[in-house]
Amino acid sequence: MELRLSEVELPPLYCPLESSLHPHVRDIEKRAVEWIGTSGMCASEKEKAWVVATHSADFFARFAPVADDDRLLAAVLWVYWGFGFDDARCDSGPLSGRPAQFNALAGLVQRACETDSASADDRFIGALQDIMRRFRSFAPPTQVHRFVQAHRAWLSGVSWQIGNQALGRMPGLDEFLAMRLLSAGGFPTMALLELATGAEVPDRELHHPAVRALTEMAAMVASLDNDRHSLHKEMSHSQADQNIYTVLMAEREVPLQEAVHQANALRDRILRRFLQLHDRVRPAAGADLATYLQGLRYGVRGNNEWGMRVPRYLSLGHWPEKTEDANITWADEPSDHRPGPVENAPCVAWWWDRDLG
Repeated sequence: MELRLSEVELPPLYCPLESSLHPHVRDIEKRAVEWIGTSGMCASEKEKAWVVATHSADFFARFAPVADDDRLLAAVLWVYWGFGFDDARCDSGPLSGRPAQFNALAGLVQRACETDSASADDRFIGALQDIMRRFRSFAPPTQVHRFVQAHRAWLSGVSWQIGNQALGRMPGLDEFLAMRLLSAGGFPTMALLELATGAEVPDRELHHPAVRALTEMAAMVASLDNDRHSLHKEMSHSQADQNIYTVLMAEREVPLQEAVHQANALRDRILRRFLQLHDRVRPAAGADLATYLQGLRYGVRGNNEWGMRVPRYLSLGHWPEKTEDANITWADEPSDHRPGPVENAPCVAWWWDRDLG
């Protein structure tokens, strides 16, 4: 499937959410970069440069602008680690088309996330265990366990994606949305909110269907926005495989520009439902749940602001380059006002259930 950069015009982005940034982000970034250099997870200076160029401190400092510095640092380290692992072992590394080998590694990595006594011969495992020790030093077991389970969900989604890639198989829209919800890493990222802010949301609130739907919708909107951010680079490097655009092009037999507009409409419908449901849940939320919900809002907006300036998406060379920030035109209105669930996507239709609010 040929994708030509000259064909694409990205529409304005609807995102009527608050923007914020932790005031100590530069100090936290400096500390994180020092840690990356001593963590042992980077095999070369080039790999280290790309990990640093993810600007993960800027990324998560937008999700948790009121976090304690040391808690935020630990969360930021996992984001750097996650991008490094994704680049070296998932997206384009030697295991990106070898699902059996990746699954074996994923099992070892997950066990290392669960217990400090686990051991395996992979350079990412020691770094992950250091991060997990930091989490356990300041967070209650419940919040750490939630992160561990979210981490497992992420790896399962990546395994799903790599399996499709190995077979040269393009999923349909419904399957893609179910897979992307996991593989984009949104769940562990959202689980970091409690670890960074110190919020301890009671089970009965966090696992309430409406709050679970809000978490899923925030993760989905962010993942679709990431497909948008990375489209330019993927097309330039002929790397586009499973993203919302290639899926829509294959399933609906439309050209790239039409797929871009359809993806934007789908994304806006999800965000509209998120805003509607959030406004019904937030007034009755306790203090910790309110902190978590605000983190979801900050995260969706912050993900877009970060995506405009990160070399991970903007730099097209073999080494990360200093680039001009990309321009995003913000839309005043959503591109699709239709009510109800997205068509032909039953896996996410429950987000529109009336019982949720």
